[in-house]
Amino acid sequence: MNEMYITCLDMEGVLVPEIWIAFAEESGIPELRKTTRDEPDYDKLMRYRLDILKEHGLGIKEIQTVIERIEPMEGAKAFLDELRSFSQVIILSDTFTQFAAPLMKKLGMPTIFCNTLEMAPDGEITGFHMRVEKSKYTTVKALQSIGFETIASGDSYNDLGMIQASKAGFLFKSTEQIKKDYPEIPAFEEYDELLAAIRKVILG
Repeated sequence: MNEMYITCLDMEGVLVPEIWIAFAEESGIPELRKTTRDEPDYDKLMRYRLDILKEHGLGIKEIQTVIERIEPMEGAKAFLDELRSFSQVIILSDTFTQFAAPLMKKLGMPTIFCNTLEMAPDGEITGFHMRVEKSKYTTVKALQSIGFETIASGDSYNDLGMIQASKAGFLFKSTEQIKKDYPEIPAFEEYDELLAAIRKVILG
């Protein structure tokens, strides 16, 4: 394993399905299908989601029930296991610890840096606490400042900062629009392609 490299991966859309889309389908509230692929401003997106949850009287319990049933994307755990055999890996996600925990168990407990929800005693989600501004980009820059080289991959607008700031960066299962807007970033659809690209950077 090359200790100098840390591979930073997005979670939703890369390793697991989008949580909010799954919840939108289960709850029958189509407005909750909106993700960072549609709204690059995460703060605005979360406030929009919390307003909708409040309007429908939904809280953490209902969302966690749906998350328990979500399985990682096909091949995700094998990809992660193989990647971790030659690179340190950190999942950088704008999701929340209260959402991510059951999914991390299914992925073999990789390291994840994410955010925290603020909740009332009855389970109503009252707000959210972001770990740091532009968390993915900021984390990648912090890792570089302590001597690591980073490789990053994600699918959405909020992944572009960490992808562009890294020694190597890749889009994975992204949208046609993002791929068209950023033709200089290699884009992959299959885990073995992404694995080969990362391996080439680290092992040459």
